[in-house]
Amino acid sequence: MKKLPYGISNYEELITDGYYYVDKTMYIEKLENTPEKRIIFLRPRKFGKTLFTSTLENYYDILKVDKFNALFSETYIGKNPTKLKNSYYILKFNFSGIDTSSTEETLNGFKREVASSIQVFVEKYGLDFFVNIEDEAEGILDNLIKSFSIQNPNSKLYVIIDEYDHFANELLGFRTNEFKNLVSKNGKVRKWYEILKKGTESVIDRIFITGVAPITLDSLTSGFNISSDKTKSFTFNEMMGFTQSELITMLDNLEITKKEQNTILPIIKENYDGYKFSVNATEKLYNSNMCLYFLNEYLEQRKIPTQLIDVNIASDYTKLGNMLDLCKGEEREKIIEKTVSGEGIISEITAKFNPAMEFGEQDLISMLFYLGYLTIQDNVADYPKLNIPNLVMKEIYSDYFLQILSRKLDISSNINYSEIALEIALEGKISKIVELTQTYLQNLSNRDYIKFDEKYIKLIFYCIAINLKVYRAKSEMEVQREYPDILLIPKDVSKGYKSVMIEFKYLKKGEENKLAEKQEEAKKQIEEYAEFEEIRSIPNLSKYAVVAVNDKIYVEKV
Repeated sequence: MKKLPYGISNYEELITDGYYYVDKTMYIEKLENTPEKRIIFLRPRKFGKTLFTSTLENYYDILKVDKFNALFSETYIGKNPTKLKNSYYILKFNFSGIDTSSTEETLNGFKREVASSIQVFVEKYGLDFFVNIEDEAEGILDNLIKSFSIQNPNSKLYVIIDEYDHFANELLGFRTNEFKNLVSKNGKVRKWYEILKKGTESVIDRIFITGVAPITLDSLTSGFNISSDKTKSFTFNEMMGFTQSELITMLDNLEITKKEQNTILPIIKENYDGYKFSVNATEKLYNSNMCLYFLNEYLEQRKIPTQLIDVNIASDYTKLGNMLDLCKGEEREKIIEKTVSGEGIISEITAKFNPAMEFGEQDLISMLFYLGYLTIQDNVADYPKLNIPNLVMKEIYSDYFLQILSRKLDISSNINYSEIALEIALEGKISKIVELTQTYLQNLSNRDYIKFDEKYIKLIFYCIAINLKVYRAKSEMEVQREYPDILLIPKDVSKGYKSVMIEFKYLKKGEENKLAEKQEEAKKQIEEYAEFEEIRSIPNLSKYAVVAVNDKIYVEKV
């Protein structure tokens, strides 16, 4: 049995030390066979981008020719090597971890990464070149290219850039003007990419760039307009992330029995699956790092982990959420409301963003796609239909919606989820979650109430409920072609926790005289649902009819 590769992103270390490798090397062949030599490929956080760049580095490195069989003999590419294997000098940059506390620190961090990466390159290949740290980043790169072309006129460079947008994303989320200065026409970062482009006229043959979002592409590619974006390509949909069959093969290798797999696979699928990046793709993908986190926790005690998302991943996504604040006004709320409620949204996906212009509705939808909050669910008249891919992303997304709403209404966003969960789990009561929902309602403006309806109250309630870690919150789960509004079912039914089913109704101000009628309507629907076999089989089920009249909520236990 090979070891679980959680946290390993160095390909040589992974293979040499006996870790399990999900073979993605067939995409090396596909990339090499494309007519384009300069590729940009974007994926959400923790999708295996760094490991893939490391795989490219080890495959094409001219110094790894003697290690080729040891590193690749068990892979697709080892059995089907291409003509360019081990034929390049590899120049690799990783722009993650740059200090963005100020423009000066950002520029210094960028230059340090450029200088240190070039120094590693010079020492690795024994080149006669002095890295002058007094030069600007673009000057260091320019001098290297000139020196290399003189010393190695018959050799070529393969440039790999990982996390190309990391520091830019950090800046854009907090200090937009500083970001614009860095990537503007006279910005240092853009000048660096112009030098990179210039190098393709001499010694740079291939370039592979990864990142999360195309937020800097519009600015950078004005000076670096030689790349091909394969992010939404059908051919490369499964290049990063795990397919269902890849995941099951890995579970078999880890000696996780079929009985265990029957228990954990539905949980892994519900929480980490569902990503599709091409309109024409048929295969959905699991977030690879999230799967590895789950399995790492599971294998330690052979128990399903209580925390289903790595705190490091959660903080990454939360941090990236700051960029969504670039979209102002009602568009952001409308989009988030539609997607959290499960309605989905049909939109083109923007290929490049121009941060000099205010984000519009399509830009925000596209940003949600690139960050992994939304994914392609379907193809409607050749337009992508986007929805939230899985439960983990829905939890993060819902929490972000509540933060936006809390800021808008000027109320605290610090929610005591454990207190709410305990009341439901131990007593089957919903008074605390109803009280919190009512707090939101009471702080809405008269203008908000003009567009307010039953869907909106259910959305607020659901966004709170989905963050209750011990529960699976189901919104409008289909039961014999009927749709109960909210079902809260314990993730671990063996502990005897209570379940809850809720039917919502809403009346506008001035319709208070219809309260009894609406309550009876909700109770009747609840009683009808309760007769279905799927509902009758839910243990310890408490049923509630909930009617909101403007900003007051009336609850009746059925």
